[in-house]
Amino acid sequence: MGDTQAPPTTKISDIIHTFRPTKLFKSPPSTQYTSIDFDDSGEFLLLSRTDDTIQLFNTKAGAHAKELKSQKYGSALARFTHHSTSILYASTKVDDGIRYLSMHDNSFIRYFRGHEGRVTSLALSPGSDQFLSASLDNTVKMWDCRSPNATGSLNFESPWLTAYDPSASVIAIASPPAQTVLLYDLKNYDKPPFASFDLQVIERKYETLFGQQAGEGWTGLEFSNNGKYILVTTNGPGHYLLDAFSGDLVHYLHRPSGATGRLAPGDPLQASAELPGPSYNQADACFAPDGRYVVSGSGSQTGLLVWDCAEREKSDKVLEPTTELPSAKAGGVVMYNPRFNMLASAEKEVVLWATDMDLA
Repeated sequence: MGDTQAPPTTKISDIIHTFRPTKLFKSPPSTQYTSIDFDDSGEFLLLSRTDDTIQLFNTKAGAHAKELKSQKYGSALARFTHHSTSILYASTKVDDGIRYLSMHDNSFIRYFRGHEGRVTSLALSPGSDQFLSASLDNTVKMWDCRSPNATGSLNFESPWLTAYDPSASVIAIASPPAQTVLLYDLKNYDKPPFASFDLQVIERKYETLFGQQAGEGWTGLEFSNNGKYILVTTNGPGHYLLDAFSGDLVHYLHRPSGATGRLAPGDPLQASAELPGPSYNQADACFAPDGRYVVSGSGSQTGLLVWDCAEREKSDKVLEPTTELPSAKAGGVVMYNPRFNMLASAEKEVVLWATDMDLA
């Protein structure tokens, strides 16, 4: 990435404003990237694309590594397991199963069947081979990579998003239509949730202020690594940053350029000439590893936005971006590398971002 790249030990607050695009990978016309994931080592990047392929990049080399085709079953929500040669992804055609693939020899290790509606969320446990899936069939299922059968199942109204906390002891389940985030003790998931966060009043406020659509458009759910915050990302003009303990709104992360126009779970999926294989978009925002910053696509514009969550709360809770990271490309999906000071974003092209220490 060049001599100006910040070492991994550099404080994020010192370099968050210095990210600039360093690599661009073009894609075929009429395709769009819909999910993004780094492996545990930070060396490899995995993305789902609407042409029923999964794309693998070596970020260390700054190069495209492999294309995996899934033309029969489609592909969405591709995720690394804790073994960087093995991945999980959701089917979008034929059935609603989850597939466990070895990229080493491009062979399936296992199929996870049980959902009767399109899978809308896949979340891997931070500390084990367990994972969660949510579906349009109104269930959340718990799985272990070593077994084809679900280890647990919960029924909800529209539980379209799931997440593990950093300790892997708590799971969060979000229902946009119900405007709630529920927290469960993983060991007692069959018991009622120990916390329920209702966003109805919050959403009504920002619908009035900015046109944020209430009860729809939620695209992602994530705990910060320090366990303090929960981020509810949306395809609208802002994201919700919640206190992970009380559920109170800490900041409404406003993006001035407005909504993205990308599909969120629950939106109808209709093929078109522009997008023949439509898919839900994974969140276009993520926490930096220190939990202090959120990086996001800018909405209808190009480039990325950064918010400093440590800024003092305002009376209206609206937090404007701390800095803008310039790029000619939009960020439909965004992720911060867990090991190195590197960002990746993608919509129609994949962009790798590195820090430019000349700007620090």
